[in-house]
Amino acid sequence: MVGGEYCKFGVLTASDRASSGEYEDLSGPAIESFLQQAITSPWEIERMVVPDEKDSIASSLIDLVDRRGCSVVVTTGGTGPSPRDVTPEATEEVCQKILPGFGEKMRLVSLNYVPTAILSRQIAGIRGSCLIINLPGSPRSIRQILDEVFSAVPYCVDLIGGPYITTDPDFIDSFRPAHARRE
Repeated sequence: MVGGEYCKFGVLTASDRASSGEYEDLSGPAIESFLQQAITSPWEIERMVVPDEKDSIASSLIDLVDRRGCSVVVTTGGTGPSPRDVTPEATEEVCQKILPGFGEKMRLVSLNYVPTAILSRQIAGIRGSCLIINLPGSPRSIRQILDEVFSAVPYCVDLIGGPYITTDPDFIDSFRPAHARRE
């Protein structure tokens, strides 16, 4: 294993119905399953399910980053145009920098599958030395998007001062410029 640094991932599901127990959260486990297949360096996960409320999402993001020490937080849900979809607003509120390329790429990936991808408002941003990425609520979409954007995540985390994350190249071949690779 290259690196060997420990990374804590946060998975935050924003859903009124899942947070109330009305239905089982399938999106959070889909993200966790992806991470189990992709990550080869030491890691653990912190999971939370909250209602579609901006203040609840924002305070949970702050908790995952500032108190629980997550280096990457992946949210699911609340990225559409409906009045209760407020995850991007909560993310913008807690981040110091927004990374527009993630949102652009995520929508581009989704457009290969559904024309309604143009309605998505997914974003990514940085809080301290943590990368926060908003994904849609569909487990199928989560996988489609992570397959395409996750290769940029480890190097982004390097650049913001987080741990050195390694991935299984047969699953996700993370990109790092030659000068940033550890052998």
